[in-house]
Amino acid sequence: MTDQPRRLFDIIAYQLAHFPKADMLVGKENNVWKKYSTQDVADLTLRFSAGLLKLGIGKTDRSPEAVDKIAILSPNRPEWLITDLACQQAGAVLAPIYPTLSDHDLEYILNDAAASLLFVSDKDLYDKVSAIRSKLPHLREVFTFNQVPGTRHWLEIPAMADEADFPKIAAIRDSIDPAQLATVIYTSGTTGTPKGVMLTHENIMSNVHACTPCLPVNSSAKALSFLPLNHIFERTVSYVYLTAGVPIYYAESLETIADNLREVKPSIFTTVPRLLEKVYERIMGKGLELKGIKRALFFWAVDLGKKFDINKDQNWWYKVQLAMANKLVFSKWREALGGNIDVIVVGSAACQVRLLKIFTAAKIPILEGYGLTETSPVISVNRTEEKDRMFGTVGPLINNVEVKIAEDGEILVKGPNVTIGYYKRPDLTAEAIKDGWFHTGDIGVLVNNKYLKITDRKKELFKTSGGKFVAPQPIENKFKESIFIEQMMVVGEDRKFTGALIVPSFPQLERWAHKKGIQLSDHEALCRLPEVQTLYQQIVEKYNAYFSHIEQVKKFELLPAEWTIAKGELSGTLKVKRKVIAQKYADQIEKIYN
Repeated sequence: MTDQPRRLFDIIAYQLAHFPKADMLVGKENNVWKKYSTQDVADLTLRFSAGLLKLGIGKTDRSPEAVDKIAILSPNRPEWLITDLACQQAGAVLAPIYPTLSDHDLEYILNDAAASLLFVSDKDLYDKVSAIRSKLPHLREVFTFNQVPGTRHWLEIPAMADEADFPKIAAIRDSIDPAQLATVIYTSGTTGTPKGVMLTHENIMSNVHACTPCLPVNSSAKALSFLPLNHIFERTVSYVYLTAGVPIYYAESLETIADNLREVKPSIFTTVPRLLEKVYERIMGKGLELKGIKRALFFWAVDLGKKFDINKDQNWWYKVQLAMANKLVFSKWREALGGNIDVIVVGSAACQVRLLKIFTAAKIPILEGYGLTETSPVISVNRTEEKDRMFGTVGPLINNVEVKIAEDGEILVKGPNVTIGYYKRPDLTAEAIKDGWFHTGDIGVLVNNKYLKITDRKKELFKTSGGKFVAPQPIENKFKESIFIEQMMVVGEDRKFTGALIVPSFPQLERWAHKKGIQLSDHEALCRLPEVQTLYQQIVEKYNAYFSHIEQVKKFELLPAEWTIAKGELSGTLKVKRKVIAQKYADQIEKIYN
């Protein structure tokens, strides 16, 4: 197909011409799936864009700082992408914001972007913005997606449309160059103030076209979306779906994913390792409740899965056993995911190899990929063909992206997907992009000159007081294989040994305690029990065996509460904010070293 879309909004006309859908975008409203057909989306975005002109959007100066900015603060829903595409067509730039962001960061982003219009999903988020409205001089109007008394509803905008404005929208569309700014995405970051990453239509569409052949997406597939659309990973994958004619169904919330999977029966979805770990923990929890032969069968199947290796030819007896395990045990896992999964794409943090092995053995292939907001985002991804997949790596590079490894091991990237820079921050741009190469801040190697492997974050490497370097990520990922460890952060910078803060998996710990006759629901008291301390000491000793003396965790502190986005301890993509946690739990860290 030669008329490949070159700008984000071209996707609508492209889908309409090649595979119009009755269910292009689908979301739940009052417990019923509401479908927007391709034609509905085409008509609605045109009217929406024309309505935006009536609100004064559509400046002719489209330089990054002058162009109109429209912000969106909402969980995933069809209106999110409809707003996105309508903004683009009107020549505006979308600045998406995490709904869970603190008031301080929300105020900073809305002012930095100078957003004139804001779309929020519901009353709670409307109230959140209202609380800081007096500090937002640029913000003219706030619209809600839900009907909220006393607010302006988003459908007022398409209702303002005048057919006389349709040719104006067509003229604006025709005038937009693929090299023009399409979006400013503020990275939640694990340190400091949010940075606005500027991505053009070309940045994102080059990534869409390079990723599409890597995934099993075609017009007979179906996707479930629940990773936040304000993160470039889910957004770019959404454009991949739409370009390939894949309908997108939006999960109601993270809590309803299990139900929505069974209802929608998707063939593909994207996720982050943390959510995959939670799915696995839930499955293992159910396995532990089984009795007798059923329990024995369950753990026999899991043990078989742990031995699975994609790049080695397994013997015939293993294959026979695995076929039996798939029929008797793993078929139920696939049913729980809707029974129709072709592939799950995972990114944003390292995925445990153990999970990749078990799920793939269970005929639920997981493709781990790698990228950053600044690279739109995909740099590399494992493919569905086994010859292009290797556990423990983030796969081969995608087309049109170059990678070189610097002398200090840092991964440098070049390609049409690389950001044009940070919004209003030429200093940060010059620091990150040198001689055309974007410096990722990640350390890695190319395995067999083909598969990219991430070994750590450059900024997360630390030196002990003995002058030895420690990479925390591989240690944390290995330890989190334990069903008793929910979260973990390795510490030890300028200290004499490596220590760790550990958040137990309290459902598993309480189950264990119950079996020992310990009836305690107070997490703090549970963590202090000598029996629990002994349990975790044994776990630490077990996993320390995988590491060199200097990397081994010598002492640890158990924490009574899980780290969350809401408390500012995790980024929007569930990465640990190390500085925040180090400050917050300074006393516990001191206790490790006293």
